[in-house]
Amino acid sequence: MITVGEWIVEALEAYGVDTVFGIPGVHTVELYRGLAKSGISHVTPRHEQGAGFMADGYYRATGRVAAAFVITGPGVTNILTPMAQAYADSTPMLVLSSVNRRSGLGMGGGDLHEIRNQGLIAGQAAAFSHTLADPAQLPELLRRAWAVFEGARPRPVHVEIPLDMLSEPAPEVSPRGSEGFERQGSDLSAAANVLREAKAPLILAGGGTIGAPLQELAELLDAPTVMTINARGTLAPDHPLGVPASPSLNAVRSAVRDADVVLAVGTEMGRTDYDMYDLGGFDVPGKLIRIDIEAEQLGRNASFDIALLGDANDLIAELVHLLATDPPDAADGEARAAHIREEAWEEIGPKYRNAVGLLNTIRNTLPGTPIVGDSTQAIYAGNLYFAASAPRTWFNASTGYGALGYGLPAAIGAAKSTKAPVVCLAGDGGLQFSLAELGTAVEEKLPLIVLVWDNKGYGEIKHYMVNRQITPVGVDLHTPDFVGLARAYGCEATQLEDLADLPDLLREASDRQVPTLIVFDEAVVLGRT
Repeated sequence: MITVGEWIVEALEAYGVDTVFGIPGVHTVELYRGLAKSGISHVTPRHEQGAGFMADGYYRATGRVAAAFVITGPGVTNILTPMAQAYADSTPMLVLSSVNRRSGLGMGGGDLHEIRNQGLIAGQAAAFSHTLADPAQLPELLRRAWAVFEGARPRPVHVEIPLDMLSEPAPEVSPRGSEGFERQGSDLSAAANVLREAKAPLILAGGGTIGAPLQELAELLDAPTVMTINARGTLAPDHPLGVPASPSLNAVRSAVRDADVVLAVGTEMGRTDYDMYDLGGFDVPGKLIRIDIEAEQLGRNASFDIALLGDANDLIAELVHLLATDPPDAADGEARAAHIREEAWEEIGPKYRNAVGLLNTIRNTLPGTPIVGDSTQAIYAGNLYFAASAPRTWFNASTGYGALGYGLPAAIGAAKSTKAPVVCLAGDGGLQFSLAELGTAVEEKLPLIVLVWDNKGYGEIKHYMVNRQITPVGVDLHTPDFVGLARAYGCEATQLEDLADLPDLLREASDRQVPTLIVFDEAVVLGRT
């Protein structure tokens, strides 16, 4: 006989989960009973928020789903912020929690970690949240979870198991892994005809295009391809059709207005990507073709002329096949893309251009290395304009849900998944949300490089207050000795005084099997004002 807890571990292996992030507690120990003899690696963060962000970063770097084990009550409420971030960014993760014994659920008896209707709370940040009523439900629940992860818009799933059930006999069904899920296709002929006749087509690529033959489609259409934050790197930095610029910039908005056909693929066209300056709706005067895996999303944020429901990988491949048989005429795409890039680069201004210069130095020194960001000035600059070297090498939490403290634990998850160097870029304020996770990075012997943008507080919020004639309050922080703290954790650490020294420091750090902290005053990048 094996227990429910042991069965769950075997099932995770069958579904290809190789890493679990969690902090063991008396309410989850039964999930750990079978973990040591499994092939699953366990990573111990210092806070459940770190567990969620690590699972997020793990997936974004590799495309593989990770799980998180959290205790009843505070474990669930602590991981809610990462779940909400993952929900906003369409990132899958399986959150398995305990919940109090069945006899006490909803009774208010003062049990340890008791909270009213825990599943209802978790469900606000999940595709679905389910309280296990019978171990026999487990196979169906996991099938439902992987249907979300692989066959729908991927988002977190939460399953809670009553404490007294975790040690009960497991269901008499062998765990089975994912068999793949069919996605709904669409009739593409109308879309292909419209694109074939376009004189000035333009592509808006979202995170749903990762893995799709987007470059082949762009070249067939001769279409400038604007990559949103989560799509950066889908076209190489030097590709003449690539536009690594935010659709919130006037340069991109103007190009969209000039296009006769816009193809929006795998992008929700949400305000934090398309209207971060609150200038008003994103206007598409020409014909708009939308491709999305979620039917409801097709109707949000912009009116379409043609909507194609399904997986972007499959639908783009079919469009490529249809268009290749009768290729469209050239549409002066390279010249139009070059013009958008030039206008966007000028528009972001000298300070942000300097910040992007820092990002380019990182990319050029460590090609292919993921840059994982928190909400800080250099990340904002990169979100406006930065050409990532490849897909899954640029992601952060400064859009959508916008959770501070994301950068370090997400970078740990990415480094754990790739076993290769990962750069985390965080501000001094945001880093202090999750500074303790340095201990996890040291334990895991990760070649993590943490760049600390030090402006002695919440600099962007301070600028925002000043620009609106609000006296800054609460934004100037005491900044600790980050170099000393990092060394106390067992990291290598140094203070950067000259930007010219950064490439050598990055190369040295990438060869270590221990985290490295590089701290610098923002003036090192932006110059003194």
